[in-house]
Amino acid sequence: MVKSAMNQITWDEFSKVEFRVGEIIEAINVEKSEKLIRMIVDFGEIGQRVVFSGIRKHYSPTELVGKKTVFVVNMVPKKMMGEDSGTMIFAAEDEVNDKVSLLVLEKDLPNGSKVF
Repeated sequence: MVKSAMNQITWDEFSKVEFRVGEIIEAINVEKSEKLIRMIVDFGEIGQRVVFSGIRKHYSPTELVGKKTVFVVNMVPKKMMGEDSGTMIFAAEDEVNDKVSLLVLEKDLPNGSKVF
């Protein structure tokens, strides 16, 4: 049995999380923050959303534009820099070597595609 690094959740709890493919169409550094990048992400039929992420140390805005990655789209919105952000980007972190990597798609899929 594999030990969990965090609290375990049930299948019912996990099934509530909605993962979607999103394409970053705009990204800018947030002036009043050393960590945040503000992105506009296209989710196809469900529309575009503002997404804030604390990945500025690891990515420049120009590196992000055009990338398709996985997002959680049904989070309770949180005010960040005066705007609602209810979407979370997926990335992996190597804490020992201080590296972050977005989880990008192996194949091109339409924006808004469900992830399972």
